[in-house]
Amino acid sequence: MKAGIYLSPKQVKMTEREMPVPRPDEALIKVSYAGICGTDMMIYHGLHPRAEAPLILGHEFSGIVAASDGDRVNKGDRVVVEPLLNCGFCAPCREGQAHVCKSLRYIGIDQNGGFAEYTTVPLHRLRVLPESVTEKMGAMIEPLAVAIHTVRRSKLKVGDTAAILGAGPIGLLIGLIAERAGAGKIVISDVSPVRLQAASKMGFEAVDARKTDISQVVKEYTDGCGADVVYEVAGNQTTADQMIECVKHQGEIAVVSVYKKPPVIQLAAMHFREISLMTTRCYSPGDFTKAIELLEQNKLNLDPLVSHTLPLEDIQTGFNLMENPDQALKILFKL
Repeated sequence: MKAGIYLSPKQVKMTEREMPVPRPDEALIKVSYAGICGTDMMIYHGLHPRAEAPLILGHEFSGIVAASDGDRVNKGDRVVVEPLLNCGFCAPCREGQAHVCKSLRYIGIDQNGGFAEYTTVPLHRLRVLPESVTEKMGAMIEPLAVAIHTVRRSKLKVGDTAAILGAGPIGLLIGLIAERAGAGKIVISDVSPVRLQAASKMGFEAVDARKTDISQVVKEYTDGCGADVVYEVAGNQTTADQMIECVKHQGEIAVVSVYKKPPVIQLAAMHFREISLMTTRCYSPGDFTKAIELLEQNKLNLDPLVSHTLPLEDIQTGFNLMENPDQALKILFKL
C-alpha cells in the first residue's frame, strides 16, 4: 500500500508499506481523506517530544471499514477516527476526563496514522459517519471538536465580543462555534492575506496584524473596554502580549496554542484588571459527538477552510505549502 512517512526533520515521502493486519480489537480502515494539522508540522520540524521517525503521520482522517470482527462497526461503514488513546486508569481517566489523561497518546503521533491507504484503528476509536456527512468533511471533525471544546470551556455568553488571535483552521473554527454560541461580534487577526480573506468570507471582522493593532479595533467596538473573551491561537510572543491588551477588565483569555518557546506573560497587567486565563487541550467524547451532529444537521459550512486537496504522492508539496500561511489553510490528502 501507499504510505506517507515522516523520515527526519523536514523530510516526508510517499513509499510502499505492507498492509497492516488488525488485531481482534481493531478494524482495518481504507483511508479516504486525511488532513495536515499543526501538530504534524511540529513533528515535521523535529520538535515533537514523543513522535519518532519513521512514522506514518495523520490523526485527522476518515475512511471506510475494510475488515472488522467486532460488533461496533461493519465492513463498508464510513467512519471518522477519534484518535485519542488514553490509559483508562489515571485520575483524569477515572474522573471522565480522558482527554487530559496523564499518559495520553495519539494515533498518528505515537503510532502510525492516516497518511496511508490502509491503517488499523481500535474499534472503540471509530465513529460511524451519518449519511449526510461526506468523508471529506469527516476529516474535519477532529479539528472541529477542538474548537467546540475551546468555546465550551470558555465563559463566552450571548452578545459577548470575542477576539481571536490567529486565523488558521482552528482559529476560524473557533469563530464559527463562537458565532453559534451567540457572540455578538467576532474580531480575528492574522498576517496571512489568504487566511484573512477566508475570515472575511466567513463574516468575521478580519484584522491584518501587520498593519493594525487588533486591540485598538476591539476597543473601538467595545467603547474602549476590550473583548469579553480572547482566544489565543497563534502561539507567539506578539499574540501573548496582545491577548492581555485585547481583553476587558475581569475578562477571560483562552490559550489554545501549544507554544514551541515559552512566552513572557505580563501577569501584573492581568492582576490589576482581574483577568482570568484558561488553557484548553483537544476535546472530550461529547465534543466529538457534537462536531458530528453539527455537520449532520448542516449547521456549518467548512468548505472555505479547505484550501488544497492533494494526492498522497504530493505529500512533500503539502508540507511545503503548510510552511507558508500565505499559500494554504487546511490541506487534505485524498487517498
